[in-house]
Amino acid sequence: MKYIKDYVDLNQKRVLLRLDLNVPLKNGIITDQTRIDKILPVINFLIKKKSKIIIISHIGRPEGKINKNLSLKPICENLEKKINKKVTLIKKNVFELKKNDLFNDTMEQIIFLENIRFYEEEEKNDIDFSKHLSELGDLFVNDAFSCSHRVHASVCKITEFLPSFAGLQLETEINALKKVTTEIKKPITFIIGGSKISSKIGIIKNLIPRFDNIVIVGGMANNILNYKGYPTGKSLREHDCKTIIDDIFKFSKIHSCPIFFPEDVRVGKNLEDSSKIKNIKNVANDDCILDIGPKTINKIKKIIESSETVLWNGPAGYFENPNFANGSYEIAREIIKKNKKNLIYSVAGGGDTIAVLNQVNAVQDFNFVSTAGGAFLEYLEGKELPGIKALY
Repeated sequence: MKYIKDYVDLNQKRVLLRLDLNVPLKNGIITDQTRIDKILPVINFLIKKKSKIIIISHIGRPEGKINKNLSLKPICENLEKKINKKVTLIKKNVFELKKNDLFNDTMEQIIFLENIRFYEEEEKNDIDFSKHLSELGDLFVNDAFSCSHRVHASVCKITEFLPSFAGLQLETEINALKKVTTEIKKPITFIIGGSKISSKIGIIKNLIPRFDNIVIVGGMANNILNYKGYPTGKSLREHDCKTIIDDIFKFSKIHSCPIFFPEDVRVGKNLEDSSKIKNIKNVANDDCILDIGPKTINKIKKIIESSETVLWNGPAGYFENPNFANGSYEIAREIIKKNKKNLIYSVAGGGDTIAVLNQVNAVQDFNFVSTAGGAFLEYLEGKELPGIKALY
């Protein structure tokens, strides 16, 4: 794989830059700017190199049709303010664009193509569409790791027509994930939450042979508790997952990687309730398990304390209610405590995990926080990402 940071002469080169700026919008207002902040390094790098930047991105799922509510205009305006430079949104149909139509103003350095998913050819990985896009630039940079599990034209097929490079953020993401998959400093612990154990089985099985501890919390842990014969009341859990859990425990035994699950919990009668601590043996029929208890928190803290690498994906409880947020907060604080002493390498990912870190102002205190969603999970599962493969 070639990296854009190593390209010698980018002066006046037209760089087609694939980014993921799929940020949440409410009434045209960006409600979370994390993804925009993460692409600033590559933008500033290319500005410094005096490149001509053509940004390709998307927002939402317009399904190949123009949708004014999914325009990239708010993102253009936001980026313009952040970098204090003019950013032009090109609304003209891509098929009608020619290279000479762009950068007629010699002072212009950054343009946006309108939402690339307005074109049905994008998600079809269409060869003619990709070729036409490629003719607008001199080289291609993928700095959208979070889109790299998609076989789309502006991620994959375009690389067949232009010299193609990994961007700064994509390189950072891959290097961080290598440290929790292939270039591991042990002991290493995986703390995994979320609601569905069936959706994470591939990740767990892929990581068990490499990891020293797997800690299961959140809604996923309810499935383990039920499997072990403990009462779970009205708690969120999956049905018909006994075979999946059988496989996890058998696999963990083969590879000497213990599975930890809660020994006490915080329960409520509903999501808005106050919390009550209970031993896992004493959960009532009308209880909902909504967080881990203090004994479990202390157990997890000891595991983190003995680890040199931690991967965290999924909160420990229903953190939207402060009464059930303590488990997630305490996990975050323990990792941060070690991080500040440079005693641990920490990676976190997943929208809910990032939301927890934002609530305790801790995103910057982890070594790496991934906003990549599906691509992050597929990489952890050991799958080959098409957008990464296309860069080789």
